[in-house]
Amino acid sequence: MLVVDDDPQILRAVRTSLQGHSYDVLTAGNGETALDLLPDAGVDLVVLDLGLPGIHGHEVIERIRSWSDVPIIVLSVMDGQRDKVEAFEAGADDYVTKPFGMPELLARMRAVRRRVEGEKRSPIVRFRELVVDLSRQLVLLDGEAVHLTPTEYRLLEAFVTNPGKLLTHRWLLQRAWGSGYATEHQYLRVFIRQLRAKLSDDPARPRFIVTEAGLGYRWKPDPDRDPPAAVS
Repeated sequence: MLVVDDDPQILRAVRTSLQGHSYDVLTAGNGETALDLLPDAGVDLVVLDLGLPGIHGHEVIERIRSWSDVPIIVLSVMDGQRDKVEAFEAGADDYVTKPFGMPELLARMRAVRRRVEGEKRSPIVRFRELVVDLSRQLVLLDGEAVHLTPTEYRLLEAFVTNPGKLLTHRWLLQRAWGSGYATEHQYLRVFIRQLRAKLSDDPARPRFIVTEAGLGYRWKPDPDRDPPAAVS
């Protein structure tokens, strides 16, 4: 398991206690280190503080959720309802408020492991000549790096993690910009056009992004075949 906290004393205390209960424990003092460790460390549970330096805990959760179903328990001094709601919406499985007792954390860990099922997805997805490393936010086309803006990357991430599904205009707008932009279709058209250009994807003969007129867009799971119908 992986414990992420910027307080060295808490890291040592939690690691020592968990090791005393026969857990193998890795630690990280920030979100960047945690995201670097996760893909190759075989982590089966994450205990995560929200108030991290650099990448905030909510973003760490969202980036993990883009490629992994690993259980995530938030361990934070932030006890407001909004903080908890945002953590759960980002993809956390449980929330423990500091200060806490180890018996409670251990019980939450056992419960979330029983509750959360599903195999971990690979952080690297491939669509013929396109490779997307979701853990490192790296995009390669024919072996060359593709430089995307943050918004372009969020759209690409939404597509490649939902291949074959019809992604509605509203869903994509909320995913890329937030709930306040659910009707701003022009924003979406502009960024889809930019993304297609960077992926060398001709909208008249799309390899990747298919336009569903009046509805949204669909990422082709197999560039040589039309995808099955599905709705998000």
